[in-house]
Amino acid sequence: MTIRAGIYGATGYTGLELVRLLAGHPAVSIAFATSETSAGQSLRQSWPQAPDLPLVTAADAPLDAVDVVFLCLPHTRSAPLAAQALAHGVRVVDLSADLRLNDPAVYARWYGVTHPMPDLLPVPYGLPELGREHLRGARCIANPGCYATAVLLALTPLARAGVLVPGAPLIVDAKSGVSGAGRTPKQNILFCEVHGNFSPYSIGRAHRHLAEIEQVLAAENPSLGPVIFSPHLLPTDRGILATVYAPVTDMAAAQAALRELYAGESLVEVLPPGELATLGHTVRTPRAVLSLTPVTDSLLIVVCTLDNLLKGASSQAVQNFNLMFDLPEATGLLSAGA
Repeated sequence: MTIRAGIYGATGYTGLELVRLLAGHPAVSIAFATSETSAGQSLRQSWPQAPDLPLVTAADAPLDAVDVVFLCLPHTRSAPLAAQALAHGVRVVDLSADLRLNDPAVYARWYGVTHPMPDLLPVPYGLPELGREHLRGARCIANPGCYATAVLLALTPLARAGVLVPGAPLIVDAKSGVSGAGRTPKQNILFCEVHGNFSPYSIGRAHRHLAEIEQVLAAENPSLGPVIFSPHLLPTDRGILATVYAPVTDMAAAQAALRELYAGESLVEVLPPGELATLGHTVRTPRAVLSLTPVTDSLLIVVCTLDNLLKGASSQAVQNFNLMFDLPEATGLLSAGA
């Protein structure tokens, strides 16, 4: 079986990683790739290491030639294309924020615009290790945000087990490489601004990924306290490291919840006691790694690391695609050396 795929937004960082992964996927052929600024050129002209893939505009993308599309586009631009694809009988994996939030009013509050396609909501949330039963055979999947993936991998097992202190704040200190800001030039992500620097941004309760984090956690346990989320910009090209301070009611049960949920997972690993997760464990791989550090009888520090462009975006999209088409979940990932 060969599944024909189209990629919207192929010249961005996540788009390039997706092209690379799908080009090596044994069940996929890439039928088209889009770029509004580079249409008529080859992807290789934007990325010298990329396949020689012709680029077309979204308007010229032949939906009748594909079985699935991946949307690597900014919010507000993805949802209309998702609706168009679904109307053509084409499945959708959306890497934007458009389909992650179930309530269009919550989307409007966090993103400052009216949801472009509220009738599409809700859509299955694509974090496979936390709910793959909702993703198998799905017509449309919302790929999680990169920070949200790291934080939810750390906190959801604890929320599900009922071992988080009710009402207590959940403090997350997180760091991301510069590629998380996208490829569009901005002064704060220029080399001379980032090199030798380390800076917080959108701290407290301002970052947009907080909305999907709390949506997932509230569904697991509505008695949880607020998430205090403080992201920082690392002077590195990629990678996320989230340090989560979790107040727990039962330390042994909390650690067991994390270890048991991820036991046997091929793409998420909990390190042995005494080892700490680092970017070096996960950058340029499709894996997430967690470490557990009991501080007191009631405070557990969970560190989760992943590659923001892979497990935080493109390789997770391939995981979701595999589940969507009933393929082994790690197909095209571990064998690709990603």
